[in-house]
This record gives sequence, C-alpha cells and structure tokens, in this order.
Amino acid sequence: MLKQLFIVPVELCLINKNTECNNHLWCSLFIPRVPVDWAHVSRLSPSEELELTFALKQQNVHQLEETLRLVSDPDSAQYGKYLSLEEVASLVRPSELTQKVVHHWLQSHGVTNCLTVHTQDFMQCTMSREVAEMLLPGSKFHRYIKDGHSLVRSSSPYSVHDDVHQHLDFVGGLHRFPPNRQDLSKAKKSSGKHTHLKAWLHLGVTPAILRQRYNLTAADVGSAQNNSQAVAQFLEQYYHPADLAEFMSMFGSSFKHMSKVDRVVGTQGGGKAGLEASLDVEYIMSTGANISTWVFTNPGRHESQEPFLQWMVLLSNMSDLPHVHTISYGDDEDSLSAAYMMRINTEFMKAGVRGISLLFASVCRNHANAMWRLFPPSPFVTTVGGTSFKNPFKVTYEVTDYISGGGFSNIFKMPDYQASAVDSYLKAVAASLPPQTYFNTSGRAYPDMAALSDNYWVVSNRVPIPWVSGTSASTPVVGGMLALINDQRLLKGLPALGFLNPRLYKLKGQALFDVTEGCHLGCLDEQVQGKGFCAAPSWDPVTGWGTPNYPALLAALLK
Repeated sequence: MLKQLFIVPVELCLINKNTECNNHLWCSLFIPRVPVDWAHVSRLSPSEELELTFALKQQNVHQLEETLRLVSDPDSAQYGKYLSLEEVASLVRPSELTQKVVHHWLQSHGVTNCLTVHTQDFMQCTMSREVAEMLLPGSKFHRYIKDGHSLVRSSSPYSVHDDVHQHLDFVGGLHRFPPNRQDLSKAKKSSGKHTHLKAWLHLGVTPAILRQRYNLTAADVGSAQNNSQAVAQFLEQYYHPADLAEFMSMFGSSFKHMSKVDRVVGTQGGGKAGLEASLDVEYIMSTGANISTWVFTNPGRHESQEPFLQWMVLLSNMSDLPHVHTISYGDDEDSLSAAYMMRINTEFMKAGVRGISLLFASVCRNHANAMWRLFPPSPFVTTVGGTSFKNPFKVTYEVTDYISGGGFSNIFKMPDYQASAVDSYLKAVAASLPPQTYFNTSGRAYPDMAALSDNYWVVSNRVPIPWVSGTSASTPVVGGMLALINDQRLLKGLPALGFLNPRLYKLKGQALFDVTEGCHLGCLDEQVQGKGFCAAPSWDPVTGWGTPNYPALLAALLK
C-alpha cells in the first residue's frame, strides 16, 4: 500500500546482564531519545497511572524450536501435528522460581493490579508513576504529544536489581516512540462517483485483476466451516464496515464473498478510516473470499501501552485463533535490541507450533552505508515482497517493484531451509552484488515470496482511491490465497499449513511465477547510488521465490 509501511512502536527496554550500575543494580542497554517531533507536555504527577508489560524468561525455548521444525517439515512424521495452547504453555511456562521472584519483586513495591496470560510468560501491571519509578530506578515518566496523540514514556534509562534481571527478557512501555509514518504512496482521490470509476477499472489493480493474474476462478472461494483468516492493525489504524461493503459492491460481483468482518478483537476507534487498514481488510477478504475474517485492532488501552506488544500478548492468551494472520508492519532492525527481537522470535515460534501462519510485509527504506534491515526478519514468519506489471496498464508478467524490501538480517542467522537457495543466488549474481560490507551473507534472508504491490484501488471513507502501492498490499493478497489453500486442506481432513517456509523452500519455485527483472532501492550513497539487490532466476532477496500461480500452488500444497 504505502511506499513505506505504517510502523509500529516496539519496546526494547532490555536488561544488560554485563554492566553493573551500582549496588547490585543492572542497567538497561537502551538510551532513550525523544524524537524532535514529539513535544514534551509535562512530567506525570506521582499518582498518575501507567501500564507496563513484563516479559518473563521462558523455559525450553530450544525444544520449542525443534518442535516447530518437526511440525513444519513435510518430510517429518510429525508434520501438521500441532500443539494446543495448553501444550505450548506447559512447554514454555516460566519456572516456578522465575514466577516467584518476579511476583515478589512487584508485590514488594505494592504492585498488585496485574494480569497474566495463559502461558504465564507475560504480565501487564498498572501502577502509579511514583511506584513505577521506584520499581525501575532511573526511569522518569513524561507525557509527550504529536498530532494530537498523547504518549507516556520514560526519558531516561532504567535499572533492575540483579536478583530480578535474570528472570526478565524486557519491560515494555518505557522508551520506544513510534517511528514516523512516511507516506510515499501516489494515492489520489477520485470523484467518488461510480460512473467515473468505470473508465479506470483497467487502470489499476482490483480483485478481478488479481484473480486474472494469479489464475483464481469464481469457484475459488472458501466453504469450510472451521477456517478463518486475520489482519492486525496498529497505530490507530481502523477500517470502516461501510467502506468494506462499498468495496465489495464495486469489485466483488464476480465471486462469492462476505461483506462483513466476523470478529473484531480490540476496540475500533472513531474518526476517519485508515488507508492501511482499509487496504488490508478489503484485499484479504476479496482474495481469501468467503472466508471468516477477524480484525485485531490494537490502539493500546493506555498511553503507556505498546500496540504491537499487546497483539503478541493476545496471541499467547487465545486458544481459538485464525489459521492465517497478515501484518503490514515493519521497523528498522538496527533500532531494536537483540534481546527484544529474540523474545519476539520466540513468540512467533509459539504461534507456529500451533499451526498459525504469520505473514509480514517486507518493507523498503533507504539508509546510508548499510542496507536497511527489516524487523521482524524472523526465520519463523513468511515475509512478502512486492512486484508490478511490466506494463502497468496490462495484465502482463511481473517485475520487481522498487519499493519491495529485501536483504539479510544482522541478528537472526540463516535458517537451514533457505541456505541452499540463498547460496545459489549469491554465487550467480556475485559480480553485481552491493559491497559485502553492506549486508550479512550469513543472516536470515528475505523476502520468501511476493505478489503485486503497485497501483491498487482501495475504498476508504466511502471514496474510491486509485494508485495505492506497497507491500502492505501484497501481503494480504498472499494471505488470502493461503487461507483458500487451508480451506481445501481442511475439507480433505488435512491440517492447516502452519509455518509455510520449510515447505515453500522445498518447492524450489514450483507453482510460483519467477520474477527475474528489476532491483529495489538501496543505499543513497556515492558507492551504491540507490541500487539495491536485484531479481534473478529462482530465489532472490527482492521477490523471494516469486508470485503465486494459485492452482499450481494449491495442487502442490494439497499433497
């Protein structure tokens, strides 16, 4: 959708196990910086309440990873034998000692208003500013405002006692500010009149164009009763039911579909609909047509709450979840702590062993002297890049969309399932790669696959809007197709696809349209001059294995 995604704030107040502050206190690594566009309003009064999230150390993380490998590998006897939420909780639940230490620490400071999750590895506690600053020495909570939105954050690092630090991964709700939304899309509003729009239907991507390109027929719609799909929305991005109904009336007449979201988890805000949220809902429901759809909307219940973290907590506390989740979310890996990302990586594993497919948009942004690295580049999610038609006004073959994100993680090592494919790419295009100092050839490479991401039609605030672009568009499209494949698997008594990547890479490009032309944006410096990675035959770090040929992909994944 947008040339840059709406980026969610992520907390990274992490405990430094190596640096002693003083008298048995251990400091956070993160030195908070207040962005210049967030205006300081006031220091919180001592009695004002805020909410903090405590991520307790988990057990058996290596066993969890091995379980995910087995249930996701089609060559394994354990393939598709997913765990229940209760089984996941039994595996990773923090030790009795960890729970006892953290609970005693909180209670000794008078913190008793806490909620936990089924897996008992997150606690969300409400306390006054005075208590929070005693609990976390060094923290100082202030209120900031930007564009009418208020946020409570600490302006300084915090510490915890050394008896506690070994039992926590991080504390959420202190430092992280939302990165700027940089709307680089070319979306333009039409007159809103349907008669005017008809002349432009061939001048942009609609559900009909997607179905034509990816070979979906009118019969390719959902029918299984136990199937569902979901999108997650952040930063006060909301869809409007009236927009969805209007979109389906305009673009959904050729296939059976639903015009209402079945379930909203969270609170839909008022005001205008968000273009991001409208796009996500309209295209997952028109591609994964006639499939029950949930919307997770996470504005945060309090100024100090962090929306993405709240979504992760929800996944740890709900036994019945959709099989496919798409997230148009991205942040800069270099701006986050490794310890925070490792914990979120574990949360993705917890979802995968339950048979949940998580799809994230692969975002592109410019940096000087280093290729921008997406978060989350987790080995346990499927990342989706973007393409455009060779001829933007005809249904032709696809080329790289320059906004498609791709590259290599500096935090997560390359998983075994992709090592051969990535090695082949690096050898084949060695002469044209950016300098090796710009990327980590041993890191997790992404994206894994792609879809059209350019020139979409969206209805938002009852107005048809053309030329909306970004991997925020391609991700729900791929998610909808995976939900359709799940539908057919469930009708045959097969388990849901779950974590897709091990099976996707075993296909070696079978059932996908290979994208071999174009490059994405790279670093804006004299040596690289904006050129990033380029597409090539088979897998590449711009479009992954390519875009879906739905009937062939369905046949391959029904085996």
